Amino acid sequence: MSAPSDPNAAVRSWEQALETLTGAGGPFEMGEDVVRGETFKVFTSTPPSLRFLFQAARGHGANPFLVYEDERLTFEETVDRVDALGALLVERYGIQPGDRVGIAMRNYPEWILSFAAITSVGAVAVALNAWWTTEEMDYALRDSGCSLLIADRERVDRAAPLIEPIGFKVLAVRTEGELPAGVDRFEEVFEVGASLPEVEIDRDDDAMILYTSGTTGFPKGAVATHRSVLTALQCFACAATANRLSQPPSEPSPYPVSFILIVPLFHVTGLVPVMLGCFAGGYKLVMMYKWNPKRALELIERERITQFVGVPTMSMDLMESPDFASRDTSSLLSVGGGGAPAPPELVKKIDKGFKSGRPGIGYGMTETNAYGPQNSGDNYVRKPRSTGRAVPVLQVKVADETGKEVPRGEVGEIFFRGANLIRGYWNKPEATAETFLDGWLRSGDLGRMDDEGFVFVEDRAKDMVLRGGENIYCAEVEAAIYQHPAIHEAAVFGVPHERLGEEVAVALVAKSGAEISPEELRNFLEPHLAAFKIPTIVDVRSEALPRNASGKFLKRDMRDEFVAQRG
Repeated sequence: MSAPSDPNAAVRSWEQALETLTGAGGPFEMGEDVVRGETFKVFTSTPPSLRFLFQAARGHGANPFLVYEDERLTFEETVDRVDALGALLVERYGIQPGDRVGIAMRNYPEWILSFAAITSVGAVAVALNAWWTTEEMDYALRDSGCSLLIADRERVDRAAPLIEPIGFKVLAVRTEGELPAGVDRFEEVFEVGASLPEVEIDRDDDAMILYTSGTTGFPKGAVATHRSVLTALQCFACAATANRLSQPPSEPSPYPVSFILIVPLFHVTGLVPVMLGCFAGGYKLVMMYKWNPKRALELIERERITQFVGVPTMSMDLMESPDFASRDTSSLLSVGGGGAPAPPELVKKIDKGFKSGRPGIGYGMTETNAYGPQNSGDNYVRKPRSTGRAVPVLQVKVADETGKEVPRGEVGEIFFRGANLIRGYWNKPEATAETFLDGWLRSGDLGRMDDEGFVFVEDRAKDMVLRGGENIYCAEVEAAIYQHPAIHEAAVFGVPHERLGEEVAVALVAKSGAEISPEELRNFLEPHLAAFKIPTIVDVRSEALPRNASGKFLKRDMRDEFVAQRG
């Protein structure tokens, strides 16, 4: 699924390039297949499962794959460890196809080994947000029905009060000191050498559950199948090849393709296009313990990184670092990502600030396995407000509330349809039915499409704050705030933030005779919400919050009022 190299090919239009790539005999030949009763466009070469993908990676042998601090693993060493961990899951913990196994840790090599092993034995990997509190972990572990949790020290400690009441087992990685009773230490039970157990896995079996913020106050488990994940990976590779063929050729890089992992693996961007994309393409993956622009620049120079994928704020952090001018970033070919729109000025700054690195952006969602319209290089500089175009396996339309497509140039809700979409939300048929309309996924974003097929995201239809690439649903934060006994009414909304895009604000009114301070509210919310969801701006008012005729809070008015006051 890596993008074939064709440096001597003549420049084609985007449409011509796709026709060549997806036509009969092309490297991304398309056909049709029936998935859950619906006919979709598919790639005829889609692997049968993620297990197949990981085993195929062994063919890259002694080539470097994982780099974490001073630790290095080749592809062969990585797959050997995946096989042994898969055997441990089955033989020690009794994991069977369809069982759910949670992963809760920072970006460690063991996160990747765990995901590959879980899906290789037919189980379902449940990626838990590493920033979650015990309360948030409690909900997801119960909702998904995890029988085993693989976690690092901090997450083991948070999960400890839940082990007995919920009844799951725990495998702890990179831990020191005493562990709760019944928790296994990875180093004591894991040993390389065992063979991967044989299991039957169908393309349309569940592969993973990623939790997204919920509009009702509870997160939703987005369920991706083996087919949907693998289709997304092929979409990324196909789009990259079409983009290269449809733009003027550049000097070939002297460095092999490599990625730096700067976003969490529990996010779909870090998991699918970056981590799994490296498995699929045979690329080196350099992992960071946590985001630090100074350390990132050091690793880019040391490891000759060619691909930088993050949220726009990270590109900004990189270029504004005091070390930027003194570090060699000439190996970078692509500086981009997604998760939030990038200011047009940042697009220009990236294009001028890197010797070879070109700007790029993608508009994907957890529900699309990260793949969606993409824009890069000359096209992105030409249309810096557009998120780009998609390959034809993914259908995109801009439509009204009924799903009827609106004329080009008009604003409507953006819809997606394709074999890369999730099958639905875990144990939430109502949420699934609300999100999917006649097989089309409602994005919740308002946008338009121009005559060339470029998508422009204009606004959000959902009541949501987008903070540094994190989706925060206002209803979830409001639900936690209303647990405080002094709160009469509260309205959560986003306000502009120069670096993060938006930050969380709340306007609230206390009950008659009660008082509450911003500090008191934040302290109250700490056990209930991850830190990034807790409002940084708390506006305590003495009068009722403004509402419209139907009783809904006028959040946009409150936001505009705050922005005007801040100047």
